[in-house]
Amino acid sequence: MPRGNGTGPRGQGTGTGKGTGQGGSGQGRGGGFAAGPGGYCVCPDCGERAPHQLGSPCYEQKCPKCGTAMTRE
Repeated sequence: MPRGNGTGPRGQGTGTGKGTGQGGSGQGRGGGFAAGPGGYCVCPDCGERAPHQLGSPCYEQKCPKCGTAMTRE
């Protein structure tokens, strides 16, 4: 505002630069999905269910019936 009459460059002055930013409401990298400690692992072939073991992803567990890698229910 060269003369104090409000004719300065656009975007300068009071009321600008007060956006909210990202607000921390994102899910983070990779989607942020986690199923938590409970639940079951399920065999995609035969449907057998086994309790999920904390610290071990379901895809690392083998189905007790057919030996296929299990998935999370």
